[in-house]
Amino acid sequence: MEEGNHSEATEFILSGLTDRPELQVPLFVLFLLIYVVTLVGNGGMILLIMIDPRLHTPMYFFLGNLSFCDFCYSTVISPKMLLDFLAERKSISHAACAVQMYFVIFFQDIECLLLAVMAYDRYVAISKPLLYMITMSRQRCNQLVAGVCAVGLLDAMILMYFTFRLSFCHSIIINHFCCDMPPLLALSCSDTRLSEIVLFASMCYIVVSSVVTVLLSYVCIFFTLLRIRSAEGRRKAFSTCTCHLTAVVMFHGTLLFMYFRPTSSYSMDTDKIASVFYTLVIPLLNPLIYSLRNTEVKRALNNVRNKLLTRS
Repeated sequence: MEEGNHSEATEFILSGLTDRPELQVPLFVLFLLIYVVTLVGNGGMILLIMIDPRLHTPMYFFLGNLSFCDFCYSTVISPKMLLDFLAERKSISHAACAVQMYFVIFFQDIECLLLAVMAYDRYVAISKPLLYMITMSRQRCNQLVAGVCAVGLLDAMILMYFTFRLSFCHSIIINHFCCDMPPLLALSCSDTRLSEIVLFASMCYIVVSSVVTVLLSYVCIFFTLLRIRSAEGRRKAFSTCTCHLTAVVMFHGTLLFMYFRPTSSYSMDTDKIASVFYTLVIPLLNPLIYSLRNTEVKRALNNVRNKLLTRS
């Protein structure tokens, strides 16, 4: 912390989504349902990929890691958020706030970069099918996931340092439902210009590099599809990309709206709504998108269901 003449509080108060008492219980029920479905959906996807040998491919290896990321991402935020809906005092210590912010950034980075890795995987599978299993070997897949985690760990550490080196003395009320960097910067009584520059640079590196990777991958995929003469071949190749494209548009679109819109249009209430979407709703939707739109996943689900019915 920077030294100064101001006294430092030892905790923050999270304002939550709303301060209207009559909405606390209905919102608790809604977000509890979202959290339970998120855990079941992503946990089920991980289990399905583990037990079905036909899903032991690079594509589903990355999908399993994405589901694990969504599982953890939601768990970092939802339990505290649900508790605060029923609590009179929505307090959180500085240490707990720092830990929550660290993991929010960490899993956000992993999700962002994993979607880029999955786009590259689709490019190799469609544009270079004969080299696919060599290029996307088990070792290469493990290295890509390890690299994504390393970048997330480092980025979260840097952003947490540049946030909690600041002083918080004018107010302890965070206008948000979780500890994230933008509302904490708005709360600080220190000069936040350096921290804001670091945050913008981080978002440019993580989000923009991920978006560029996705765009380049799908441009190459598009030209490859044009060279496929069989309509059935084009349909099958395109069907493997639609689920991923849907997930990319939802997640990256929300992040671009959050961090790259004009400063004059910033609103913390708008940011809270956007944060709900990319931290809680998208982890809920991802397993549904990949299970409802993916033929192989639906086939695996049917096989598991038939085995359970046979045993019963």
